[in-house]
Amino acid sequence: MAELDVADARRTVDDLIGRLRGADGGQEAAAAVPDDVVITHDGKLLFAYASTEEMLASARTAIEDLLRSDGISVSMRVSRWDDERDAWLQIDPPPTEEQRQAQAAAERDAETMETRTMVASAGRWVRASFEQTMLDWAAKLGLECTIIEHPHLLTTQVGFTVTGPKGKIDEFSRGLKAEGAVMMRGESTVMLSPL
Repeated sequence: MAELDVADARRTVDDLIGRLRGADGGQEAAAAVPDDVVITHDGKLLFAYASTEEMLASARTAIEDLLRSDGISVSMRVSRWDDERDAWLQIDPPPTEEQRQAQAAAERDAETMETRTMVASAGRWVRASFEQTMLDWAAKLGLECTIIEHPHLLTTQVGFTVTGPKGKIDEFSRGLKAEGAVMMRGESTVMLSPL
């Protein structure tokens, strides 16, 4: 990840990506970035994803050289995905002792067992599918999940009581919000479509 220190970061990052991919005549930089490296951005942050350290090193050098030639200062970090922790771990520069302690505290907090009840609304036509999707998601996350229903005329309030590690419950909660929104839009489409 590269964080650019510029006033108009978004335009600079868009321009940089174009030059790295050769769209703006940056053939030398484009040649230095392997085709398998994915380059994206989020505002002033530039991300390069690669499957090997060699490809990442090549992309990093190209990015640093291009920014240096433009007089732009940049702060870069290299992270790798850790499947066991389900998180990105910073490897270069190595995390400071303070960062390591904060990460360890966050991991302990995420593993704290708790029980939480969350409520969502589901339309009559999609309720069963919604419930099954969330039960499957809870099982995938390793959470215990029970369902509480409170039927109304056209919708049902569905309560999910989940027990497990706090971090997994947070992930379940994000999924519940996303799935609830999708299901309600689907229900509206079905109800409003001409027969």
